[in-house]
Amino acid sequence: MTMDKITTPGSYERTEPLTRPSREEAEDAVRTLLAWAGDDPRREGLIDTPKRVVKAYEEWFSGYTEDPVAYLSRTFDDVQGYDDLVMLREIDVESHCEHHMAPFLGKAYVAYQPTDAVVGISKLARVVEIFAKRLQTQETMTAQICDAITESLAPAGCAVLIDAKHQCMTTRGVHHPDVSTITTQFTGVFKTDKDKRDRFLRLAGK
Repeated sequence: MTMDKITTPGSYERTEPLTRPSREEAEDAVRTLLAWAGDDPRREGLIDTPKRVVKAYEEWFSGYTEDPVAYLSRTFDDVQGYDDLVMLREIDVESHCEHHMAPFLGKAYVAYQPTDAVVGISKLARVVEIFAKRLQTQETMTAQICDAITESLAPAGCAVLIDAKHQCMTTRGVHHPDVSTITTQFTGVFKTDKDKRDRFLRLAGK
């Protein structure tokens, strides 16, 4: 089977179709990695590991099968003149870095200032989750979330902040477990109005 062309905001578009391996091929790949690591994939404790790993991958990378813009398409026009920021704080981020496929975990803070319509607040958290459940860099994911909200809602401005710890830095390499990475993206009034930007950062506790 061939993968559909990816055209989600802030993402990329494949120029050639990608043939997706079968589940059996994916499980065989896990067995190869287990053997390469130095263990015996035939021993009792590892017999079902390939199935478990592939099932886990289906959950960890389910964002490839979902369209974040679709979650933002249902808006509500009756805001009765509300024109201040809408903000969600401390949205859980569970993602994997595209360089080492190691987890990075943290929190996202997302705000937008509506113009004519608002979206259900759970949809904002869902957009963060969709982009997180793909192989990512934190910088790219921050921009993707902001781009999706901007494209779908046409707000007066959007602000996104992610604060996360990367296991590729805490459990390997430099081994600094207490270091977190902060990335931000601002558009519209949050980019041009320092007071609005500072208010967002203050509400985020940064």
